[in-house]
Amino acid sequence: QVQLVESGGGLVQAGGSLNLSCVASGSFISISDLGWYRQAPGKQREVVASITNSGRTNYGGAVQGRFAISRDNAKNTAYLQMNSLKPEDTAVYYCNARIWVTDYWGQGTQVTVSS
Repeated sequence: QVQLVESGGGLVQAGGSLNLSCVASGSFISISDLGWYRQAPGKQREVVASITNSGRTNYGGAVQGRFAISRDNAKNTAYLQMNSLKPEDTAVYYCNARIWVTDYWGQGTQVTVSS
């Protein structure tokens, strides 16, 4: 059993910053890929950023240059530093972890950006 717990969401004004964290716990040896996804009301879930075990990163086009994903393998934790936030970044942000061939998801954390 693997659990993912996100934290760090909240309400911020446009142009502000937030830093999300995702801690993985449970029975596993290592995590392959870690990623952040988001889902806005009435929209499909979309990828925000991902990072491999070796540190290679990939970003969705809407956040390129504003968001930065990182991970601490010793702490089984992923981070998402979000800068220059826009109202269109408002969504529930979900953490994803791929362990072997299985994807695990957190419950999500709400990010609201006011204009």
